[in-house]
Amino acid sequence: MTTTPRRLEGGSELDDFIASHDVALVEFYTSGCTLCQAMEPVLGNVARATAVDIGMINPGNDIELVDRFDIRSVPTLILFEDGSEIARLAEGFQGGDAVTDFLATHVPTAVGSS
Repeated sequence: MTTTPRRLEGGSELDDFIASHDVALVEFYTSGCTLCQAMEPVLGNVARATAVDIGMINPGNDIELVDRFDIRSVPTLILFEDGSEIARLAEGFQGGDAVTDFLATHVPTAVGSS
């Protein structure tokens, strides 16, 4: 488990990240998106507070990812378990509690109780 989000550079690095973690949360962002920039510290806090590894990728750097993952807006958070998408959150900026609640709903064992 890492305590900070990992920047991913392209589709193959994304595939490796998803495959190497039982549970992974990936933020799809764009470089000019202020909501996406605001999500970065939130995701850092979530990474430290949960057992969920978090990756961040700009699908503009690998445009095939836009269609492959059906990215229609950013930021989009996609939750993977055992290599498969199990949930997504594409409703703009989300605070730490909202992201943690999203994770607790879908992978409660990775969040735990404090």
